[in-house]
Amino acid sequence: QAFFCLLLCIPWGSSCPPSCQCTERAGAKAVLCSSRHLEEIPRDIPRDAVFLKLDANSITRIPSNAFRHLSHLEEIDLSRNAIEKIDGAAFKGVAAGLRTLDLSGNRIRSIPKEALLALNAKLRLANNPWHCECALQEVLWEARLDLDSVQDITCHTAPREEYVGKPLLQVLDAGANFCSVRQRTTDVAMFVTMFGWFAMVIVYVVCYVRHNREDSCRHGERLRPLPSAQAHAE
Repeated sequence: QAFFCLLLCIPWGSSCPPSCQCTERAGAKAVLCSSRHLEEIPRDIPRDAVFLKLDANSITRIPSNAFRHLSHLEEIDLSRNAIEKIDGAAFKGVAAGLRTLDLSGNRIRSIPKEALLALNAKLRLANNPWHCECALQEVLWEARLDLDSVQDITCHTAPREEYVGKPLLQVLDAGANFCSVRQRTTDVAMFVTMFGWFAMVIVYVVCYVRHNREDSCRHGERLRPLPSAQAHAE
């Protein structure tokens, strides 16, 4: 009985990852994992964590449900990592309460818009090698971006060379619309596909007519000797 009482008293949800330091900040739990050479997000972060610092590590990916069990999180700092890929459901489970998400200083070129647009958090996306496209444009217009760093969201690559190296906000203010470019590309692809099908139908009809004509000619050639044969018989 004493053993079971001991088990109940152990704070299973409050253990701290070996590579991190857990402390209190303004009465809330802060998990500090900065500069610990981490290559992935620790899986044993306390469930009652409110502040999570994972900056200055070597994390390359944020997988789906990476923070699902951390419903109390309000701030996540993932700046200065090597993040290249963010799954669409990466922040599932923390979207409602998250106030700040720092993804600056990574290697992010593109991001699923559903990963960010579900958040109410203030986003820091600066100093990434962004490929300026429709999804990033929609994030810029609809998400809550940190105003102090929004000018540092620049186009590392873009559909047009003149946009490269410029702040995305400046490019959009000048009248660029990456979503309309995607729509035109889709329309062209659809037109090419329809033209291909139409060409196949035409070729089929031509071959069908030619084949029937050749059959008719061969049939006529077989019937042509019949009158002379009948006359000879008479």
